[in-house]
Amino acid sequence: MQSYTIGQAARLLGVSPDTARRWADAGRVATHRDESGRRLIDGRALAAFSVEIAQSGTGEEDASYTSARNAFPGIVTAIKLGDIAAQVEIQAGPHRLVSLLTREAVEELGLEVGMQATARVKSTSVHIDRT
Repeated sequence: MQSYTIGQAARLLGVSPDTARRWADAGRVATHRDESGRRLIDGRALAAFSVEIAQSGTGEEDASYTSARNAFPGIVTAIKLGDIAAQVEIQAGPHRLVSLLTREAVEELGLEVGMQATARVKSTSVHIDRT
């Protein structure tokens, strides 16, 4: 079974390494040490913990209601406006998301480079690659 360092686990969970370390110190996720003394998290334990975190929710009172389950909060890094269409890029942690939408939608949302936005993805086909 693959194991993950605290830093790798933090990236996969979308939190800082300090947060992942605090969770491990508090016993929320079990760790073990490799031969060089690094703390590692078993892949199955990390998978179960990530589901637990996702199910606990963010606790945000102003969360919107949507059927799209994949939300990527991030920062708008680029907007390309055409006469009718627009392209908006959002950097959400390690993920760069690009959306094509109408110029009118961009203007109604008041999107600007540097502002926070959430990309929501709803798809009928998701491909999984082993990394």
